[in-house]
Amino acid sequence: MSAKFRLLDELIRPVVEGLGYECWGIEFIAQGKNSLLRIYIDKEAGILLEDCEVVSRQVSGVLDVEDPISEEYTLEVSSPGMDRPLFTLSQYQRWVGSVVQLKLRMAFEGRRKYKGLLKDVEGEDIVLVVDDHEYLLPLDSIEKANVVPQFE
Repeated sequence: MSAKFRLLDELIRPVVEGLGYECWGIEFIAQGKNSLLRIYIDKEAGILLEDCEVVSRQVSGVLDVEDPISEEYTLEVSSPGMDRPLFTLSQYQRWVGSVVQLKLRMAFEGRRKYKGLLKDVEGEDIVLVVDDHEYLLPLDSIEKANVVPQFE
C-alpha cells in the first residue's frame, strides 16, 4: 500500500464510518487532469443517491482542508454495485461461494486474468477454483477483483 493511498484511507475512512456507512473501498486512478478518486460506500439497507451526496460533501470538505492530492481530480462516491469490487481479505471471506473475476499484477502460469469460484480464504491468500483447478493467490498479487453477478 503506497503512502499516498494510506493517507487517503486515513482521511476518508473515519469520515465515511462517522456518517454511519461502511467504507467498502477506495480507488485512486491517476491520469493527469482526468484523475479519479472513487470511494465505495455500503450499508445494510443499500445505498441511495442521497447517501452518495452526503458522503461526497463531507469527504470533499476534509480533502479541501487536508489537500492530500496535488493534481486535479474528480471525486466519485458510489455503491459497490452488483459487480462489487473486493479489496480486503474480510471482503473475500464474505463472498466465499461466489464467482469472482480478477486481474493479477503479474502473470501467473502465463495469464493475469482469472474467473472462477471463490472457494476459501487461507491466511493472506484466496483460493480460487477455475475449470476444476485450484489456485492459491496471495491478496497482494491481485490488482483488481470483482464479484460476478449471478442471476437465477
